[in-house]
Amino acid sequence: MYQLKTTQIIPTDMKECWDFFSSPKNLKTITPDYMGFEVLVDIPEKMYAGLMIEYEVKPILGFPIKWITEITHVDEMKFFVDEQRKGPYKIWHHEHHFKQVQNGIEMTDIVSYEIPLGILGRLAHPLLVKNKLNQIFDYRFKKVEEIFGTPKS
Repeated sequence: MYQLKTTQIIPTDMKECWDFFSSPKNLKTITPDYMGFEVLVDIPEKMYAGLMIEYEVKPILGFPIKWITEITHVDEMKFFVDEQRKGPYKIWHHEHHFKQVQNGIEMTDIVSYEIPLGILGRLAHPLLVKNKLNQIFDYRFKKVEEIFGTPKS
């Protein structure tokens, strides 16, 4: 199993931060355009445990992939978890943690994932998957800074 962990300080208050990230409608905003991210079902303004979200992404060469995630855990203004139910990964478990700190909100993402296809998946990981995930989370980091600004030192 692989893991990606990112941390970002967002210069805002907990309510504004939580309201933004707990709205499934904002996911497209923080996803690179080249991913071709499209939600395929009606989604509510706020997520809740048990919410299933179906969408399509085009991560490699524009080929569409259907992806279904379930919001499995929500602890209001602290964390939430989404897990893949159908999609390109063998396992996808994404934790989103929020903590008040001196300069705003510390947001930590922890993605634990496993790739299918045995040895082929392990060979593809450093060449395709790891780099693509890093690009997506780098984009997200920059987009969140555009939306909320950068923390003051």
